[in-house]
Parts: sequence; structure tokens; C-alpha cells
Amino acid sequence: MPESAHTMLEVRDLTVHFSVKSPNAWPWTANQTLKAVDGVALSVAAGETLGVVGESGCGKSTLARAILNLITATSGSIVWMGQEMAGASPQKWFSVRKDVQMIFQDPLASLDPRMTVAQIIGEPLRTHHPDMSAQEILQRVSAMMSRVGLTEQHKNGYPHEFSGGQCQRIGIARALILEPKLIICDEPVSALDVSIQAQIINLLKDLQKSMGLALIFIAHDLAVVKHISDRILVMYLGHVMELAHKKALYATPRHPYTRALLSAIPIPDPDRERAKVIQLLHGDLPSPINPPSGCVFRTRCPQAVERCANEVPLLHRLDDQTQAACHLA
Repeated sequence: MPESAHTMLEVRDLTVHFSVKSPNAWPWTANQTLKAVDGVALSVAAGETLGVVGESGCGKSTLARAILNLITATSGSIVWMGQEMAGASPQKWFSVRKDVQMIFQDPLASLDPRMTVAQIIGEPLRTHHPDMSAQEILQRVSAMMSRVGLTEQHKNGYPHEFSGGQCQRIGIARALILEPKLIICDEPVSALDVSIQAQIINLLKDLQKSMGLALIFIAHDLAVVKHISDRILVMYLGHVMELAHKKALYATPRHPYTRALLSAIPIPDPDRERAKVIQLLHGDLPSPINPPSGCVFRTRCPQAVERCANEVPLLHRLDDQTQAACHLA
């Protein structure tokens, strides 16, 4: 992250709750509240990459969609370039969308099967720049396709004709065509082969450097996140467990959940791999409908004490590089 980079996005106490009905409930039973995201705070500076990790169901994708207003946040603050966007009108959100774009998890499902590649990539230009001529749109589409490694021959093809990696390149081109300031990448490589993952990650890094992009990179794979991120945010059951600079988090993780996640990363050295101690987490991920009292991680934490059940730990600064939500950190 550049030393003098200014904060572009600031999220404070963001909550996303859903009203759900139990499948076994009586018709007159009141709905329950599913707490998908509960009090998340983060910030992203210009040119920075913020990695977001956590196991399935912890609220990573819901957080991404709430930041973009694809899902309406229940409460909290979303400040983009000094403007408060929580509760903003559709017109105000429309004016911001050209600066904040998203790359989706399933590359094929995120593309319209009835549109050609050129139409898909050019659609944001037609939406946000209706006065732009068809010729200029075509020129910009060709230039962007070249940047992401697609050729002119791909222009008139349809999504089903391409591999997963090529479809993801189309999705990246579509997100970049408006020259945004921030891109939210929602597990963009999880559906791809390992060799293709490396290509897409390196492509994103190169594009970030050349275009000055900020990224929010959501992933399961901690090795991938380490490769691309400047800071890393660890989520569990809708809460932030730890937020730290990459080197500090991998060298000295301060939260028990982060330590458990890092211990599960395979080491490409047989001797070290056999010698390492994996911190097993017992039990299943609790339901976000009925989360544990106090610290939500306490039911699986090997170090939990009585205070963890009675008092919710707040995310607090431990040093200049690390914040953690743990009473024992």
C-alpha cells in the first residue's frame, strides 16, 4: 500500500440480517433473524489490496454484496470517497457504480449466455455512457480484451464456448472497462484449476499496478491471499476476528481462529509438513440464527475462558500492524 494513499472506502459497524422462517415452524410462528454480517468494520486505501478470508458461511460474500448495495445493509455506515452511501438513493448508487465494480465467483454463471463477448464487455459503457458511439465502444472493448489476454477472434463468441479461465478473463474485462477505482473480487479463482488460478491472480496484480486499482479480494485459499494482499481481514460467523498486515498475520497470528486457519496450510517440505502441529477445531460452525453468547468463536476455541461467554470482545489494536477481537490476545 502506498505510504500517502488516502482512504477510499470506509465501512463501520455494518450489519446484514435476514428474516427467515424455519422449515419446521408452524405458520403462525414468528420469523427468526439470521445474522449474516454483524458489526464489521474495515477500510480500503487507494492502490491497496485487502484480503478477506474465513470458512464457508462466515459472511464474506454477503459483506461484498452489502458494500455494493446488491444486498441492502440492515445498519451501519458505508462511506465511499467521503460520501455516506448507506441508505442512499438508487440514483446516487448508480453514479458510484462506475467507480466500484465486482468480479463474481462463478465465471460462467455471471455472464449472459445470449450475448457475445463484445456485447458483455461493452454493456457497462452503454449503461454509464449512453452518448458514446458504437465505434468507440468497440475500440475500447478491443483494447480491454487485449489487456486481459483475449484475442480479436474471441469477440463474437458466446460464454459457453470458452473455458473457465477465459470466462473469468471476460468478467475481469467487463469490470475494468469503466476504469473503476475499486474492484471487489468474490472468490474469483475458486472455480478454476490451480494453473489457471495463478494466471488470473498474476493478471489481477499486473492490472492493479498499471491502473492504480484498489482490491477487496475474498478467498478461502490463504496461500492465494498471501500472494496478492497487503492487509488481511479474518471473518468468523459474521464477525471480524483479526485484521492485520500480511507479514504480521502470517508471522505472528494473534487470534486463536487465525492460528487454526494458518496451521491447516500445507507446507511444500515433507519434513516440516510432518513435524507441524495442526490446531484442530472441534465441533461445527454454529448457526448464524442462534450464535453463541459473548465471543462467537468460544464454542470451538481451545483457549476459551468464562469471560468469553459473558463479554463480546471488541476489535482492538494490539500494535501498529494488528487488530484482534479476543480477550486473550
